[in-house]
Amino acid sequence: MKKNQIEMYWDVGSTNTYFALKLIKPLLDRHGVELRLHPFNLGYVFRNNNYELMKESKAKLRNRKRDLMRWAEKYGLPFSIPREFPIKSSRALRGSLVARRHGKELEFVQKVMDRYWEKGDATIAEYAGLRPIAEELGIDPDVFEALAASDEIAAELARETDRGLERDVFGVPMIIVGDELFWGKDRMEFVEDEIKRRAVEASTA
Repeated sequence: MKKNQIEMYWDVGSTNTYFALKLIKPLLDRHGVELRLHPFNLGYVFRNNNYELMKESKAKLRNRKRDLMRWAEKYGLPFSIPREFPIKSSRALRGSLVARRHGKELEFVQKVMDRYWEKGDATIAEYAGLRPIAEELGIDPDVFEALAASDEIAAELARETDRGLERDVFGVPMIIVGDELFWGKDRMEFVEDEIKRRAVEASTA
């Protein structure tokens, strides 16, 4: 990994990934750091660990929702809980890999997250809902869908997810700076400290 890059594993079904993408931007700008994204099929991981979010206690789910709204209020973000949740995220994850080939990965991910977590647009679970986003980014929607639905992209998504698991990614957002892993939207101070520490090391090497 280049010293001016940090990495983030993400899934569109993760509320905390929405916030992390918003909160990490000022940090990137301050330090001139680039963000490298990795799609992580959280649904696949959950199924293989027999975990179902919506089977958590009602008290915990209520608290989780209120806590998310506190974050939205604190940072002035137009976040809302979509009426349709959870959704299948694999098509959006595949789409990001197609956008990567066009140099538009971050823009694609940001638009997908905003559509779902700000506008409640659950159509992004299907290619029909992703095609307009591709077109907005200058990617031919027919080419986009054909490649996103291909075995090639399916295999690439599986590799990204498996590689994440090999690197001890157990959930998203997972931010990686060098060999240090930071899980969650509320780890930005630690992420920035690690960026600064590595910058000092590089300058004295």
